[in-house]
Amino acid sequence: MSSKTKMECCVIGTGYVGLVTGACLADLGHSVTCADRDKEKIESLSRGRVLIFEAGLEAIVERNVASRNLGFTSDIRRAIASCEFIFITVDTPPDAEGKADLANVDSVAREIAAAINGYKVIINKSTVPVGSTRRVQRIIEEAMEEYHEFDVVSNPEFLREGTAVSDFLKPARIVIGSDSQKAIMRITGLYRRIDAPLLVTDPVSAEMIKYASNAFLATKVSYINAIANICEAVGADVREVSLGMGYDERIGFEFLKAGPGFGGSCFPKDCRALLAISGDSGYDFNLLEGVLEVNQEQQERVVAKVERALGGLDGKNIGVLGLAFKANTDDIRESPAVNVTRMLLEKGARVTAYDPQAMDNARQALPGAGFAEDPYQAVQGADAMVLLTEWDEFKWLDYGRARELMESPLIVDARNCLDPVVLRKLGFHYEGVGR
Repeated sequence: MSSKTKMECCVIGTGYVGLVTGACLADLGHSVTCADRDKEKIESLSRGRVLIFEAGLEAIVERNVASRNLGFTSDIRRAIASCEFIFITVDTPPDAEGKADLANVDSVAREIAAAINGYKVIINKSTVPVGSTRRVQRIIEEAMEEYHEFDVVSNPEFLREGTAVSDFLKPARIVIGSDSQKAIMRITGLYRRIDAPLLVTDPVSAEMIKYASNAFLATKVSYINAIANICEAVGADVREVSLGMGYDERIGFEFLKAGPGFGGSCFPKDCRALLAISGDSGYDFNLLEGVLEVNQEQQERVVAKVERALGGLDGKNIGVLGLAFKANTDDIRESPAVNVTRMLLEKGARVTAYDPQAMDNARQALPGAGFAEDPYQAVQGADAMVLLTEWDEFKWLDYGRARELMESPLIVDARNCLDPVVLRKLGFHYEGVGR
């Protein structure tokens, strides 16, 4: 990339979104400084050591640190002063009412105001309520001691954990929300090497696109899980039903896999935030309330399957396979697997769990559980095996060996990963979802 198109970017926040954003911008040829108050994290990243598990991310970080396209600092104000593009990627956790807590965003806005020294394009990538772009603009204007021109742009992220690098570099679309033609032209140049549809709209609509997209995908998950429950009642196979639905181009195959419900850092939080937004605007969003209710009930149904098959859970040994909210990540935030495991423990079961990546994160969340070194140790002496995350590793286990290790031959496959015919031939009692 020529010096004319190499742009100076500052990414504030080195969490999941911030680190992927910074690393991928650097890989596009820009000069990127990732800034964070956590000095220990910054020191680790400066050595090329990534603290989150995401396919391909560590290699991109190492490559761009070595090429000096990517750097890390805890001096946030200095990073702001030296760059034209300032990305806000800090966390916006839900408060007690489900609304996004903007304390971190507000704090960054004040730091920008203190460091601004010329024209800046301030890009909000954090998931924020409608109106937050103008909120950030107002905070900066009020906190600046000396006025400098700047624009605030909404540029929501649509990263899926496990495929985040690919999602950034090969996105389905890029959304830019701004009323400033100057800012639009500048940020368009920032993304010029990415071949994707570019949607330019107003900031409020851009903010709404993020919530509306995630809530719709969550709705698809809860819908197919509700269909799965009907399939169980009438004797249909939800996998065949979802296949028949998915071939309809108006529906598609994505997010039509029945299971223990959705989780992660986005869907639950964004659904609750959108409910709060709709409530504040005077609209009763009953449909979305139902989506969340079905999601909670789906996790309870997994526990009920185990309890019913064993005639109770008190004192029973349960081997749990999978703790991450989905495969190919170590993230346990709002994980259905963790929630189901917690419910098993609350009902008196003794749980031994295994996950290829997420056990370190899960230990604090599940203080009553035991943790195994491999899947076979997890199911040794178990009265039931409960598969909760769709890791490929679990699809190819030696289930004949697992059967010999288990006390009772019960498998509850909450992800429909396994072949019930094969398992029944091995002597298992198999329970899936909607099958």
